[in-house]
Amino acid sequence: MDALAGLLDGPRARGAFLLRMVMAPPWSVRVDDRAPLCVMCVSRGEAWIARDGGGAPVRLRPGDLAIARGPAPYTVADASGTAPRALIGPGGTCHTLYGEPLEETMRLGVRTWGNAPDGRDSVLVGTYRMESEVSRRLLDALPPLLHLPADAWTCPLTPVLEEEISRDEPGQSVVLDRVLDLLLIAAVRTWFARPEAAAPAWYRAMGDPVVGTALRLLQDEPAHPWTVASLAAKAGVSRAALARRFTELVGEPPMTYLTGWRLTLAADLLRETDQTVERIARQVGYGGAFAFSAAFKRVRGVSPQEYRGAVLPERHGSSHRGRTPSTLSP
Repeated sequence: MDALAGLLDGPRARGAFLLRMVMAPPWSVRVDDRAPLCVMCVSRGEAWIARDGGGAPVRLRPGDLAIARGPAPYTVADASGTAPRALIGPGGTCHTLYGEPLEETMRLGVRTWGNAPDGRDSVLVGTYRMESEVSRRLLDALPPLLHLPADAWTCPLTPVLEEEISRDEPGQSVVLDRVLDLLLIAAVRTWFARPEAAAPAWYRAMGDPVVGTALRLLQDEPAHPWTVASLAAKAGVSRAALARRFTELVGEPPMTYLTGWRLTLAADLLRETDQTVERIARQVGYGGAFAFSAAFKRVRGVSPQEYRGAVLPERHGSSHRGRTPSTLSP
């Protein structure tokens, strides 16, 4: 498994919030949906994105892509100075600033929403509404607002998303989820290749012939009973040399990294499956539920059962969080 695959491995989009926003200036939408990640592509016209709490507004032109990290709110508008006229809340609910609903009045068709059918500006929006534990590694690796200009990357997926987003066919939501995933992967891969990208230490360490080998082994086989000695033997160096270089490049010792990775995978399984704690423990490399529960509580502050109980409402309620523009039909 390479570094990017390890970064993005795990639960992907399921029933993501996807729509085409078509607007005629002046327009401005404040997004406060608490979602962990949103991908935006301008297919026509332009848009400006401004995050709360600092940072200059970013201008998006046709072919540009932006990724906004949540849960901090941000504003998307036709110009940097246009005041918000609509508010997107949790679950994709849309209201005026006075609380009046806008879902019906701004519906323009299947997954199409805006103030004018032939508006100058068209923005494709794909929002991940649930944060999985594996994707948190991705969120931590990205800046609050990532911008890829059209001349900085080549991706054939944006036209595919634009073509598919307004279709209403069996299984269409699954198709859109997968296209969104691929678009995200392509964007992140391009971003990490840019000199200004602050890729995480473990990602950069993947390029090291010694530490990269150890990282791939830990990521690919987390349930294996690894020791520093066995990792060092696989990497072809001494135990001391691996421990020193791993800590220097990754920022933590090999076994600490392994524990974090195992618990990250376990948290995902607790959130996304109904497997027993015992089965999850053995799947990620623990001898049984007791040792796993002790490690989980020591690192995360709650037991596996408490963690699962806290995320169950989000898991079971994610498919019916109210009417959203992405689910509207003609």
